[in-house]
Amino acid sequence: MNIGSRWPVGGEAPASLPPVVREAIAAEERALIDLGADTTGWGWTLTYLEGAPIVECDDGTRITLAGDGVLVERD
Repeated sequence: MNIGSRWPVGGEAPASLPPVVREAIAAEERALIDLGADTTGWGWTLTYLEGAPIVECDDGTRITLAGDGVLVERD
């Protein structure tokens, strides 16, 4: 597993991510806003496992590729 990068919730996701993953991140961030979550200090961490991106938020949300879409898992 290789660490790719880290950025704050609400920040710009890496352009190297597939569009479907970037869209899933944006959707999760909109959901956090809708819930009124205080995301101060929260961030996303991008790692790669066998070349596939894995994006994890500090709240436990995990986004991975699944076929042509994504799998979103929440703690």
